[in-house]
Amino acid sequence: MKAAQLIPTALRHFASHGYEGASLNDIAQEVGIKKPSIYAHYSGKDDLFLKTMAYALGEQKKHLASYFVETRQLPLETSLKGFFDWFIEESTQNDQMKFILRIAYFPPVKLEHEVTALINPFFDSIHRHLARLFRERDRTEQILYSDDYTSGALAYLTVAEGTMTELVYNGIDAYQQRFTAVWPIFWRGLVR
Repeated sequence: MKAAQLIPTALRHFASHGYEGASLNDIAQEVGIKKPSIYAHYSGKDDLFLKTMAYALGEQKKHLASYFVETRQLPLETSLKGFFDWFIEESTQNDQMKFILRIAYFPPVKLEHEVTALINPFFDSIHRHLARLFRERDRTEQILYSDDYTSGALAYLTVAEGTMTELVYNGIDAYQQRFTAVWPIFWRGLVR
């Protein structure tokens, strides 16, 4: 079914070319349909973009959760620190992550409020997931300085977002340099 190919195809185009650069004609052509057929499923480019964004955020949330499930047997520091290497791979290999990074930092001006309305709950859910992870891991490792797991998770997200910004604007080397500088300070503040 060609309609099922619209979102994954649109995702690749929006990730590569941004909202403004992506063409409904090109998306339709790659799927093997005519541009008017897109309107049978979406009201226009804005609708396709926002549905693609919701899809990418949902899939990436599951993918992110699977990283922490897969690393749950590792010490907490190894799991948390390993996320940063995982993120580099994701940002270069995964179209969903490329798309999310692009729209999080460079949203289409006319859809900025709609993008924010989708992005904020995504980060809120990651924050809740990390707070649960900190609580669960502290029960077994008993290494965290404080039982304020929400603040610890928020501090971790702040470090992650800061290094992501460095990656988006200055590349992998700057990202790694920023991470290398901040990690020991962050970790010493988190543990006993």
